[in-house]
Amino acid sequence: MKSASGSVLYDVPGPRARARNMVLNVIGAVLIAAAGWYVYDKFAQDPKGPQTSQWDPEKWKPFLEGDTWDNFLLPGIEGTLKAAALAAVLAMAFGTLCAVGRMSTIRPVAWIAAAVIEFFRAVPLLIMMIFLWLAPTKLFGADANVFLAVVLALMFYNGAVIAEVIRAGVQALPRGQREAGAAIGLTNAQVMRLILLPQALRAMLPAIVAQLVVLLKDSALGYIIGYAELLRQGNNIATNNGNLVPALLVIAAIFIVMNLALTGLANWIERRTRRRGRTAATVGHADVVPPAAGTGAAL
Repeated sequence: MKSASGSVLYDVPGPRARARNMVLNVIGAVLIAAAGWYVYDKFAQDPKGPQTSQWDPEKWKPFLEGDTWDNFLLPGIEGTLKAAALAAVLAMAFGTLCAVGRMSTIRPVAWIAAAVIEFFRAVPLLIMMIFLWLAPTKLFGADANVFLAVVLALMFYNGAVIAEVIRAGVQALPRGQREAGAAIGLTNAQVMRLILLPQALRAMLPAIVAQLVVLLKDSALGYIIGYAELLRQGNNIATNNGNLVPALLVIAAIFIVMNLALTGLANWIERRTRRRGRTAATVGHADVVPPAAGTGAAL
């Protein structure tokens, strides 16, 4: 039965097909290994001599020293997390507001929200960041604030994307949800706030988390305007020690760890939310008292 149901989706490969797939897998693995070796060899062949090879153990020693972490990496991680955390909170608020505005029954409000969303989705993030960095000085003569420019640019761009994610989540809900809220006397705003938004946010949590991961990685663009985030601090390490490749690999590993931690936190929140939903449903069923025997006959 299992093989019959599986064959509905695809044809089971025969001996020749399996052999061909095995050959293709081996060829692919060899090509990947050859490409990896080529990259490794090119970085190892430094024209200044073998002692300056990017794979030389001396190039990695700075990352085992406390001063490198105290003066560069930890401040860089702090700068990245500060900008990303504040931008994430603001992007969620901005995105929710824009999503609700775009779904408003008031036409001018919906048009304005749609224009704002499309504008910030269309403008490249780096251009937005540079503009917000230069604008205070050019327009008002104020000092440029790189932290504020990074946070606002991340908020506007990612908030616009999150707005569309939330709107898609609300529109995917059954129409009866809105009608049920209206039937018990709730206004449109109350239906949105109490019924639709909580369900949409729960349903679209994986997509929202994916966008927050993008936000965390995009904070590295602050390097361009001089913000002291992780990538810029890694470049400072490479400048001081001539170990660009090790520095980039370490920075990439740190970003991977931070993104995995963010994804793990989101998964924990999602599991906790589902558990609460199941508990509430169980309690609701337990509160329903069955009618006494003979009640229906008496009626």
